[in-house]
Amino acid sequence: MEPTQIIIKPLITEKSTWEAESRNRYTFEVHPKANKVQIRDAVQHIYKVRVDNVATQARPGKYRRTRWGTVKTRNWKRAIVQLHEDDRIDLF
Repeated sequence: MEPTQIIIKPLITEKSTWEAESRNRYTFEVHPKANKVQIRDAVQHIYKVRVDNVATQARPGKYRRTRWGTVKTRNWKRAIVQLHEDDRIDLF
């Protein structure tokens, strides 16, 4: 897979913003079949930074009630990337 196929989008939430500012950890939505090595290489290639650690979470989809019954949202994967202390990513 190409690096742009592995990293789908950065996740911008209150918690991820705080993690980025205080602990230099950034959160991304990634391809469900990507492993930690592929995620590390993709972040290093796209953002030109050094990655120290990668943590992943497989997030199950939730059931939602709609007008026509229940539907299940898609399953997705999240990666939390710890960068080298000298590197930063400017997402804004």
